[in-house]
Amino acid sequence: MGEAKRRKTTMGEQYGQETRILPWVPITKSQSEQFVTWTTRGAWVGIGAMVVIWVTIRFIGPAFGWWQIVG
Repeated sequence: MGEAKRRKTTMGEQYGQETRILPWVPITKSQSEQFVTWTTRGAWVGIGAMVVIWVTIRFIGPAFGWWQIVG
């Protein structure tokens, strides 16, 4: 008997289905990996936006005379 058949007989109905993180949480491992990927990407976008805003406020705005930095 091959490994796939043995696994199919032992797992029964759950053979071929994705495993959940916890039995009572309806989220699979691949869904959790996608969530981590998207949130990491979102964090990097937020960091980039924060840097662009900081450069605009600190350097670009005063260089064009839009405002003056006090301090």
